[in-house]
Amino acid sequence: MSLLKDVRVAILATNGFEESELLEPRKALEKEGAETFVIAPDAGKIKGWKDGNWSDPVTVDARIDQVSPSDFDALLIPGGVINPDQLRRDMGAVEFVRAFFKDQKPVGAICHGPQLLIEAEVTNGRTLTSFASIRKDLENSGAQWVDEEVVVDQGLVTSRSPKDLPAFNKKLVEEFREGKHAGQRA
Repeated sequence: MSLLKDVRVAILATNGFEESELLEPRKALEKEGAETFVIAPDAGKIKGWKDGNWSDPVTVDARIDQVSPSDFDALLIPGGVINPDQLRRDMGAVEFVRAFFKDQKPVGAICHGPQLLIEAEVTNGRTLTSFASIRKDLENSGAQWVDEEVVVDQGLVTSRSPKDLPAFNKKLVEEFREGKHAGQRA
């Protein structure tokens, strides 16, 4: 049985995403029947980061300015040090993220991905986790940070690092299957 049949997932990324944090969740979501789309500021291909080096490129399915959050049921934000730092400087990306929260749609963010959530101003009063180095940033934004492999808060799924991917992927499938969450807010 396909748990995510008819679920369309936007994967928001740009150059410098952590390869495993895009590819492994994408594979888990597609295995359950979801359609996934890599959305980026620019068309073409983006390169990930793996073991301290650039990895193989991933094809961008659409630019942010070519799609609407209403085209998707859920959002995935992979980490990597470079990826969220680049995206949080792009107001189109920030607004794209904020719209998922306004529409109460589930969102997953791993590692440094929650930096983009800070910029979208959707972390205040939320409980989440991330890579430890951005703990203070999240706390300063009003979030309660916890050191757990995966945290779910009203449709927001967060994890710390690639080692947490099995737990993260499992919760992504669960939350994305549930769909909209009344407690999800911008």
